[in-house]
Amino acid sequence: MNEDPEGISPGETTGAEPRWRTPERSEMASAMDDSPSENHRVKRGGDRQAEGLVVNAREEARTRTTEQSEVVKWETLLARAGCGRQVIAHARAVADLALRFAESPLVNRDLVLAGGMLHDVGRGETHGIDHAQRGAALARSFSLDERVVYIIERHIGAGMTADECSLERIIPRDCIPRTVEEKIVANADNLVHGNRQGTIEGTLEGAFRLKKRIRRRMYRLYLEMECFRS
Repeated sequence: MNEDPEGISPGETTGAEPRWRTPERSEMASAMDDSPSENHRVKRGGDRQAEGLVVNAREEARTRTTEQSEVVKWETLLARAGCGRQVIAHARAVADLALRFAESPLVNRDLVLAGGMLHDVGRGETHGIDHAQRGAALARSFSLDERVVYIIERHIGAGMTADECSLERIIPRDCIPRTVEEKIVANADNLVHGNRQGTIEGTLEGAFRLKKRIRRRMYRLYLEMECFRS
């Protein structure tokens, strides 16, 4: 049998560390022995993810409960203002759709819900084009947030300029939606027919009697709001 060049036969061992186990490998092995196992790290990560999901679910449940309470409150106010069941059903459908555009942190969800529910509060007095301005006056008499008042006043179509209001023989006031909440509610109202959601194409087809610039304004509003849809 040939001897190893170092004088050690292949089957023999010595008390020394094998030559293949370098100091670097020994330190690496020691460090790995001292660290948590990969399975343990994965388990901890999974636990944290599960806890996060539970917290999110609880927050969503609280939000839904709060919003349901708000809907009941606004429905009561609509009834108090003289709105019928069809108007209230339409308001709820508009609010439901509008909330789908209110997931962004840039949007005040409470304002969207209130404005969506109350945008047609003026229909308790009239179904004419002046129902928006009448509704805004009612909202002020109820001491509602002025931001909600503007949502109500500016929800018709994609809003009306002061000149357009004058031509319709209503108060010549700038009623173009400015804030994102105002735009969301106006757009949602355009997309809901009765208590069912429609399409922008159907809305524009039904508005064929309106001037082209007004229909274009409605379509531009729709395109702008689509980036907020969830």
